[in-house]
Amino acid sequence: MTSRIPHLLEPHLSLPPESSLITLTSVLGASTNWLVLRHLHALLKPAPSPHNQQQQHQAHQNSHQAAGDEGEVAVLLVSFLRDLPFWRENLSRLGIDLDAAGRRGRFGFVDGLSGGGGGGGLFSVPGVGGLGGQQQQRKVRQGWEGVLGNAAPGEIGRVVLEGVERLRRSSSTTSSAAAERRVVLVIDGLDFVLAALDPSLGLGQSLQGGGDAPGTAIATKEMLMELREKTHAVIITLAADDPLIKEQETTLEKQHAWFALSLAHEADMVTSLRLLDTGTAKDVSGVIRITHREARVKDHEYLYHVGGDGGVRVFERGQ
Repeated sequence: MTSRIPHLLEPHLSLPPESSLITLTSVLGASTNWLVLRHLHALLKPAPSPHNQQQQHQAHQNSHQAAGDEGEVAVLLVSFLRDLPFWRENLSRLGIDLDAAGRRGRFGFVDGLSGGGGGGGLFSVPGVGGLGGQQQQRKVRQGWEGVLGNAAPGEIGRVVLEGVERLRRSSSTTSSAAAERRVVLVIDGLDFVLAALDPSLGLGQSLQGGGDAPGTAIATKEMLMELREKTHAVIITLAADDPLIKEQETTLEKQHAWFALSLAHEADMVTSLRLLDTGTAKDVSGVIRITHREARVKDHEYLYHVGGDGGVRVFERGQ
């Protein structure tokens, strides 16, 4: 079934410890879409029944996250590359109803694509505000002209922080003293901001030793650091193609390489996707490598295959 998370990935998809940064890197032909969907599935799946909670607590007593707490976790998804219908449709195949999660206050979405026409940033809660039986989104306009305009990273950060606060304050309980939700921030394609913003903005200071590299990468990094302080954990996707990381000749290559490498060094876990070194294969889509900052945690490298129906198989080499 496509709703089943590959068992080899299950230990790496649970709720991260507090203040964690998880970086997912991709290359052309090896997209992180399916991996982000599995992270969202693990965070948004319904809480187990009390009986199962007791069993899971016993099985995961040494885990950072106690069983049953996942029901109090909310996810704010910020996507600069894909719209809400994409995530709604693909998560529905995995058994996750984003509209229902939005009504329970467990999911919010910031649309990084909506600013291209100068209409402003868009924070929405799926499934809220249906009119006349027709399900609609509750849309709140923010002071953001969009990543395709001249919005500074600080303005983007303000939109995201408002979404974080909305989810943190929401609760499915009626008690006014209900505990605030922990919010996990998932940012898909933040490095797109580096390419979309006008380099002439001169944000911040130039990268140390970077010559003509503008401060856009520094400003974006500072914005991300602020978001990390206000959320339980952050999961971010980045492109790691060789022309963006190794060549470093153009301004974009310089700032992208600095941004990606600095996040990789700070991350508690880096999950990188790449194509097979030996070429293409019908039953293998690519290689997934999972690296942890803590030396005591073993790193892993697997092969994976994404099927036509969206299902994913992860397996050891030689299987």
